[in-house]
Amino acid sequence: MNVILTVVLALQMLAALGMIGLILVQHGKGADMGAAFGSGGSGSLFGASGSANFLSRTTGVLAALFFVCTLLLAYFGNAQPRTGSSVLEGSVLTAPVPATAASGAAQIPGTTAPVAPVAGSGSSAAVPPAVPASGAAQIPTK
Repeated sequence: MNVILTVVLALQMLAALGMIGLILVQHGKGADMGAAFGSGGSGSLFGASGSANFLSRTTGVLAALFFVCTLLLAYFGNAQPRTGSSVLEGSVLTAPVPATAASGAAQIPGTTAPVAPVAGSGSSAAVPPAVPASGAAQIPTK
């Protein structure tokens, strides 16, 4: 499978470089008028109008080859099984270490830290932590 991908990728690169070269060599539509009136265009390798047909057809063939190679690379790229290739699949989510109730609640503005029961008072019930304000109570006022 890797050999096929390498060959298709090499063909795509060669087609792309060939298209770039052929497009840069071709001349615009306005240059054909000068060649029609005998400005030396007939002395070229392909004749007065032969080079335009040859270069444009070759560019079209290379564009079709580039398109087919792109489709093949997309098909083979999606056909391979994915085994942990994502960066997010390898990450480990860690929960933050919970702070003590006194220091965590003291950091919330507008609340007071809960008071821990005194060791000798006889009450074993813990004081629930203060609930932070939510909704409209969080909007600062002037």
